[in-house]
Amino acid sequence: MTLPVTFRPPSDVPRPGPAVPAFAAAPVALVASVVAGLLAVTADGYGYHRDELYFRFLGFHPGWGYVDQPPGTPLLARAAVEVFGDSVWGLRVPAVLAAVAVAVLLALVAREAGAGRFGQSVAACGAAGTFVLLLGHVLLTASVDMVIWLAVLLFALRALLRAEPRWWLAAGVAVGVGLWFKLLIVLLLAVLVAAVLVAGPRSALRSPWLWAGALAALLIGLPNLVYQVANGFPQLAMADALRANKGAEARVLLAPFQFVVVGLPLVPVVVAGLVALLRRPALRPVRALALGYGLLLVVLFALAAQPYYTVGLVLALYAIGARVVEGWATGAARRAVLAAALALNTIGAVAFALPVFPLSVQERIGVAEVNQGTRDQIGWPAYTRQVADVYAALPPPDAARAVIVTGNYGEHGAIHRYGPALGLPVDRLYSGQNELHRIAAPGEGGTVVVLVGLGEDGSVMRTWFASCETVARLDHGLDIANEEQGRPITVCRQPRQPWSVLWQRFQHYD
Repeated sequence: MTLPVTFRPPSDVPRPGPAVPAFAAAPVALVASVVAGLLAVTADGYGYHRDELYFRFLGFHPGWGYVDQPPGTPLLARAAVEVFGDSVWGLRVPAVLAAVAVAVLLALVAREAGAGRFGQSVAACGAAGTFVLLLGHVLLTASVDMVIWLAVLLFALRALLRAEPRWWLAAGVAVGVGLWFKLLIVLLLAVLVAAVLVAGPRSALRSPWLWAGALAALLIGLPNLVYQVANGFPQLAMADALRANKGAEARVLLAPFQFVVVGLPLVPVVVAGLVALLRRPALRPVRALALGYGLLLVVLFALAAQPYYTVGLVLALYAIGARVVEGWATGAARRAVLAAALALNTIGAVAFALPVFPLSVQERIGVAEVNQGTRDQIGWPAYTRQVADVYAALPPPDAARAVIVTGNYGEHGAIHRYGPALGLPVDRLYSGQNELHRIAAPGEGGTVVVLVGLGEDGSVMRTWFASCETVARLDHGLDIANEEQGRPITVCRQPRQPWSVLWQRFQHYD
């Protein structure tokens, strides 16, 4: 007589996870289309952001890395200019696509947490929240970085919740791509590894697939890592400068910022995601995400790092919270409350993040006072025209040997973009900020210097030059304060030292 034998797999063989709901393709596509439409119709509402002007310029000077960032965003900006045209709208196409990708990724993260069609739709609506619209409107390093973080977290959820460790390889590839855009992804990995060591599952750290993913990340991101090593880790110096210049403000804003990443009306959804990770048995394999978020806040406060570094992880918490909301919103009344919250959040996010108001209205309502992204898009053509007027007023012999030195990369990028049409010699345009200091320096023939945004302290300038005269002040003609407004345009003559020595004094990181 043969006894039945029950096969039991060894304990170290991953068991399949619960069935994953179908992807809600139609409603998610609808949300993504609305987000894309909002961003497309407002893309060129005000003008270039200062960082976009910088990326545009760096894109014409490609390298394996820069002192303040990896090469990915400048290369993406250059590709956008080549494909879509040298315009504000064309440069921002990649940012719009990033926001669309966020809508899809949020729905996919919610799906991994067990959300069905309704929950995935709610999750996708997070792409119409405050900071996704901000980062979808303007091409910044964080625009791609939020996509990378969500992709890495999605693949980690699939590896752990589905018990399919091969997804660690996909996570590693995403990390490697992320290293081309921002080194911040390393911070996510660090806090998540620490959280897994505390909360588990520690066995995931022994997976060959995870180590294969780590190797893939290293190989893909190697060029920029080699650049950092070969150049003495310039981004560490950059981080120190940011901490010195903005660290105190960053610590003050860290906690309040967490409430506006998605938007105030949807904060309960984020909280629901945190609680679900800690309490729901089905999410036990990924509860380290909740601890990792707490660790990330502690690290950012200790390092006085920028508060927006949490965006990717907060978005993932929101998507997981959408699964909870799906179970809560079972009746018509609750669904009406949720719909109102989503609508209110979208309206508020659009009003805050996108250029839906004329600048004359912005003067009155004061949104720009609390939104630096808006302030940094205002005035660049006007400022360049003022510099052109100063240059045109120089005597011909002075103009022939004049160089233009700007205080920051926004002024430099604006002159590089708009200056040629106004007769400005952009081949004699320089700045001491960040990578621009390394790219080019004035030649010894530059004995007349038009300083833009510099020269406020005349006593310092007079120790560098035989004479200096402030001849104008930057003015965009609006009652909206920004970093440039009111700064001087100064004409200096006869450097007291060779430019090879003097140029070092213009260097600054911020």
